[in-house]
Amino acid sequence: MGDQQIKQPGGEVVALARSESSLPEYGEMPQHLNLEVRSWPESVRRAPPRPFARARALRAKVLEAEASAAYLSFPARASFLVLIIGSLLSSCCSQFVPRKQRCRLDGQDTKGTKCTSSSAGDFSDPVYKEIAITNGCINRMSKEELRAKLSEFKLETRGVKDVLKKRLKNYCKKQKLMLKEDSCASSYYDYICIIDFEATCEEGNPPEFIHEIIEFPVVLLNTHTLEIEDTFQQYVRPEVNTQLSDFCISLTGITQDQVDSADTFPQVLKKVIDWMKLKELGTKYKYSILTDGSWDMSKFLNIQCQLSRLKYPLFAKKWINIRKSYGNFYKVPRSQTKLTIMLEKLGMNYDGRPHSGLDDSKNIARIAVRMLQDGCELRVNEKMHAGQLMSMPSSLPIEGTPAPQMPHFRK
Repeated sequence: MGDQQIKQPGGEVVALARSESSLPEYGEMPQHLNLEVRSWPESVRRAPPRPFARARALRAKVLEAEASAAYLSFPARASFLVLIIGSLLSSCCSQFVPRKQRCRLDGQDTKGTKCTSSSAGDFSDPVYKEIAITNGCINRMSKEELRAKLSEFKLETRGVKDVLKKRLKNYCKKQKLMLKEDSCASSYYDYICIIDFEATCEEGNPPEFIHEIIEFPVVLLNTHTLEIEDTFQQYVRPEVNTQLSDFCISLTGITQDQVDSADTFPQVLKKVIDWMKLKELGTKYKYSILTDGSWDMSKFLNIQCQLSRLKYPLFAKKWINIRKSYGNFYKVPRSQTKLTIMLEKLGMNYDGRPHSGLDDSKNIARIAVRMLQDGCELRVNEKMHAGQLMSMPSSLPIEGTPAPQMPHFRK
């Protein structure tokens, strides 16, 4: 549509510019884009042009309002249009005003407002347009180009293509949002306790079979250094099915002599709690429990506490299910979240003996480390409530697990 003209009462003609060329288009890389995106391969640098939808919609509203005011005198029409444009701009912008939050270094809120993840309104910030363009560039990269760029940034280059893309995208995003995120960084866990029980079992696992915990391992992962700082391991003597099946011995590598000479579950749980207290978990340091799936807490620990006539431990009521976190972060189906498959997709091999509780926990820790390096914020996503397994939304503020306490015996 060309320019239109309005004649004032005094005879002066005023031109209203209507050229669509004045509206910005996508397709060109921003001159100020960081991380040297402009140096990336030509095949991935240009994004396909798209209409600037919001600007066009706003312009259409202004034209509609102008047409409806055609019968007014020029001064009245001008005042009317100013009011309409101001109202439209206010309505448009109010939906995308970022809600800034100030966080204290201890993760507590300022003026009663908790430090939470970014709201949807924050996406009006121009930095998110840069991130979207960068992501488009990364999506068009070949596996060799992804590895070359990751190597340039001194990042891990192992893994399947989807993992490499996710790794590079999160690195670029973190670089752009570093100043925004630094204020909330101290609210994350200091430690993650990885637990992977081994329990009595029979071939085929008949539904009436009662599973008892026979190995209690804990791997203590420091989230600041991304190193395994310490480990705990104790075998447990079963009290219902005292004789291990040949299948169980072959699967876990745990012998009958090892469980016969071990303590009962309440005694081992007390040792675990004393060890965690020694690490000042839940008092000086914020921590969370992490498992490979739901069964460790919702089934094995739950059943064992009932068998041992113990109340369910408060510190074990919420945990991170790494299978859920892995599937959501890398956008893969549940069938690809088994321990060995997760390791393979991340370019790693299993280290140790499969179905050893301690070795399984160490390998789960390796996956957690790689996910943290790739930009995933592992969060509590499951809990026990009234004896039932429940999911938890990842949008909730990060809260540390309570300090471990020995649960009371049931009456």
